[in-house]
Amino acid sequence: MTRPFRFGVNMITPADAGAWREKCRKAEAIGFDVITVADHLGMPAPFPALVAAAEATERPRLGTFTLNAGFFNPTLLAREVATTDQLTGGRLELGLGTGYVRAEHDTAGLPFGTPGQRVAHLRRTVEELERLARAEDFAPHPVQTPRPPLLIGGNGDRMLELAARHADIVAFTGAGFDPADPTGTPRAISAEQLDERVAAYRTFAADRAEPAELNLLIQMVMPAPDRRAAIRPHLDHVPHLTEDQALGLPILLIGTTEQMAEQVRAQRERYGFTYLTVLEPWMDTFTPVMEALRGE
Repeated sequence: MTRPFRFGVNMITPADAGAWREKCRKAEAIGFDVITVADHLGMPAPFPALVAAAEATERPRLGTFTLNAGFFNPTLLAREVATTDQLTGGRLELGLGTGYVRAEHDTAGLPFGTPGQRVAHLRRTVEELERLARAEDFAPHPVQTPRPPLLIGGNGDRMLELAARHADIVAFTGAGFDPADPTGTPRAISAEQLDERVAAYRTFAADRAEPAELNLLIQMVMPAPDRRAAIRPHLDHVPHLTEDQALGLPILLIGTTEQMAEQVRAQRERYGFTYLTVLEPWMDTFTPVMEALRGE
């Protein structure tokens, strides 16, 4: 059975109390199903921002997208998660990842570690959160039982295997890391490479009793009458791709409203993505696409 679409907006811009609540109310009025907050230095702190979002809205789910596990001690994180779930009325969706920006760890005075060490810490964090959510000698406990829905974001095999074992929602970034790039900056992967990543996840998840919801983060929403003319000024950002490959990137929506809506439908058929998240700057431009897809 095909899941209906869900749509989320990832808030990334700091604001004072009034402006923050206003843009959360706008996201609800537009029709977003989920309001999420990113976890990067220079952006709003996720948990207090979500509590404020809950006070300003009634319907949307509220999520971290995605929390950098390397910033947190698992026991202290369990307290934050449970308290936030309580203060949002059981609307929390917990998104977790390893973190990927070394400079943020350096600024915070925290170890960055190897990819394997970061995944191992995330695994310990997930296991500890699940244990403490049920532990009689630990408080507070989340409203949702046995815990808030868990989203795990990532594309590598170790992350996909972890997500297959624990996550209710699996988030694909549509980007990967070039081992030859010392900066560790993620770069877009082609539609065919994403095919392979989703196939790898499905192999890891073959024994699941219930399938997970699959999420894709959309990096850009660009209304345009001519898709090729619209993509050309941006090709410098994806020098490893041809123009046709860039136009085929699942993380880019470019074209008329109907073209973008049809791309989303095709990607649900091809990959299984039914939960789409757009970045805050694209909230307005995505609205007509969301309206075209509502209820499908």
